[in-house]
Amino acid sequence: MIVIHHNPDCGTSRNVLQIIRGAGIEPVVIEYLEAGWTRPQLLGLFAAADVTPRQALREKRSPAEELGLLEDGISDDAIIDAMLEHPVLVNRPFVCTSKGVALCRPSDTVLELLDTWPKGPFETEQGVLIIDADGKRVSA
Repeated sequence: MIVIHHNPDCGTSRNVLQIIRGAGIEPVVIEYLEAGWTRPQLLGLFAAADVTPRQALREKRSPAEELGLLEDGISDDAIIDAMLEHPVLVNRPFVCTSKGVALCRPSDTVLELLDTWPKGPFETEQGVLIIDADGKRVSA
């Protein structure tokens, strides 16, 4: 089973979902902007992905700056509290598989979590080739 914490308005998140489905897998899709987060859920995701709340903080096109979250000395607890109130503050997509959990940015990061890949050639919606015709990952 694969779970993707997804934002359908995000190109990277859509690309990751496309890669997973291209590999023949229908993941559990959690649209976290609608579902929201819980503190245990965020703490578990961040620990499993080996990222800090600050590393998982979405800085661009989010209220992070206006909330003062980009300032030095802001605690992890303050960042998580803000993420609970404003789910858009969590960068995405997070993908959970039997191989691990990762914040899949850039989108081809998800390949490390998959047992099978989409058949090549495979491009993102922006036309970036990530798997060539021979089924090999293309370096960025």
